[in-house]
Amino acid sequence: MNQQGVATGREASVDRVEVRLGDVVDRRPILTRPMVLLLIASVCSPASFYLLMPVVPLYLATAGLGGVGAGMSTGALMLGTVLMEFAVPGLLRRYGYRLVMAAGPLLLGAPALALVASSALPLVLVVCVVRGAGLGIVVVAGSALVAELVPADRRGEGLGLYGVAVAVPSIVCLPLGLWLAGNVGYGPVFVIGAALSLLALAAVPGLPARPARPARIERAGVLGVLRIRGLAGPAVVFATVTLAAGALLTFLPMAVPAGSHHVAAWALLVQSCAAPLARWGAGWYGDRHGTARLLVPAVLAAAVGTAVLVWTGSPVAVMAGMGLFGLGFGLAQNVTLAQMFARASESDFGRVSALWNLAYDGGMGVGAVAFGLLSVPLGYPVAFAVTALVLCTALVPAWLAPKVASKGDIT
Repeated sequence: MNQQGVATGREASVDRVEVRLGDVVDRRPILTRPMVLLLIASVCSPASFYLLMPVVPLYLATAGLGGVGAGMSTGALMLGTVLMEFAVPGLLRRYGYRLVMAAGPLLLGAPALALVASSALPLVLVVCVVRGAGLGIVVVAGSALVAELVPADRRGEGLGLYGVAVAVPSIVCLPLGLWLAGNVGYGPVFVIGAALSLLALAAVPGLPARPARPARIERAGVLGVLRIRGLAGPAVVFATVTLAAGALLTFLPMAVPAGSHHVAAWALLVQSCAAPLARWGAGWYGDRHGTARLLVPAVLAAAVGTAVLVWTGSPVAVMAGMGLFGLGFGLAQNVTLAQMFARASESDFGRVSALWNLAYDGGMGVGAVAFGLLSVPLGYPVAFAVTALVLCTALVPAWLAPKVASKGDIT
């Protein structure tokens, strides 16, 4: 064989090796040991959150504090979450993922035991704020760690899998909390909620201890990532969708006719099943075909589902409305978070996660409080109609949102 033939053979061999290496890279696993432990922790802590989310407002309502008190409890929970989310990126850089993730389940779980003692509004609101701080740690650190643990070319799928793990507790715990409260009383529900979150501490020692990467714009804070081109649009859309989520998850048990709590429980189950399936499906589709075309359908589904809830006296309408809303909510969760991570550099992942979760929890808190204030003079059907109209306003930024911007571009 002449030298040219030898060279050609070597080039072909190199090409084959590169193809094989590329194939291996394409199949890098998502379920590494740290990822599995993170998923376990991400099941336990949200289980505590979802178990008590519809129960605490009902606890206050039955104590005579009405819809305003119920809305304030969710608002306080989300206030604590939002305030902590501003701090989590800095805590991750200073103390590392393991220590910060240990604090989250502790704050989310232990204070729930105080609810056994009293339904006094000041005590309940303080407990909600502290539990919200724990939730803020869990959600921001969790999604940021997923973005670091999962290969970039499978990030949408990894976020979808994480979304399923976070949402699975809602499938069981949203309706279960209401059922337990009605059959065994509020005290046992609060104890179970505390225990579920504290169980997550068993998975924490296996999580990475390393700190998050330092941000490129250190002094800009969490909101500084809005300077990255393309992040504001998905954040605004998602915050609008979560406004409705806070209203629906807080007030549905009170909006249905008296004696129909089982309808609300089943509707919450339908919503809880639809959301993670849509979230995972959006991740699978987005990795292969892109996410840009999914955002408008997500908002439409959420708006139509909320509008259907105007007929609160119809079990079929309540089930269908919550199912449609769950579909839109799950799509919006995955699409907005995947777009935001795609448009940021790895050094900004912690702050991007914090911004997305601020949109999530701030929207839920504002939505619950506003809905409570609105429903008192106007009634639940009108409040649902207004919420659907507010959701429709998100169609504009969803439609105008740019395609994926250059990664890390600063405006």
